[in-house]
Amino acid sequence: MRLDPPIVLSAYRRGAFPMAEEGVIRWFTADPRGVIPLHEGPDGFHIPGTLRQIYRQKRFEIRINTAFRRVMTACTEGRERTWICPELIDAFVKLHEQGHAHSVEAWRDGELAGGLYGVSLGGAFCGESMFHYQPEASKVALVALVERLRERGFALLDAQTRNENMRRFGCIEIPHAEYIRRLEAAMAIEARFD
Repeated sequence: MRLDPPIVLSAYRRGAFPMAEEGVIRWFTADPRGVIPLHEGPDGFHIPGTLRQIYRQKRFEIRINTAFRRVMTACTEGRERTWICPELIDAFVKLHEQGHAHSVEAWRDGELAGGLYGVSLGGAFCGESMFHYQPEASKVALVALVERLRERGFALLDAQTRNENMRRFGCIEIPHAEYIRRLEAAMAIEARFD
């Protein structure tokens, strides 16, 4: 399967994302779809108390797009099975070089401690994966991501699925048709991640 940037972006615009299963890359959608509300309030993005304290204390230095390939590679480490294969890494690095894929990194004492990456389309950010070498580092990166998306006028943070970790941050599930409606509205927004 070809993973040229225009093909990958076209799939994301239709609500699909690539994953490798046993070395074969396929396109997937999720129904229901997990999204993290960007607004504040009881039904919005939630930062657990301890994490809020860690974030405010600035225990980690946040960097943007300084180690994109390293972040993607780190997302594959320590897992028995991973959906991120070398071809996907190469494809997303191309997207990154063209300004469509981004990493949010948490650094500590000059070392990469955790982070996440995803794809931006107008005012939509499609989160892909996250990792941590140090406790709370990936969660700090998520808080920094939400802060950045709010500052830049983004309207949608796609988490693909609602797992237990994302649920603690206020992730909700919506039907696929509603996700597509929100995605189309967000893509019409002129927002820049970088």
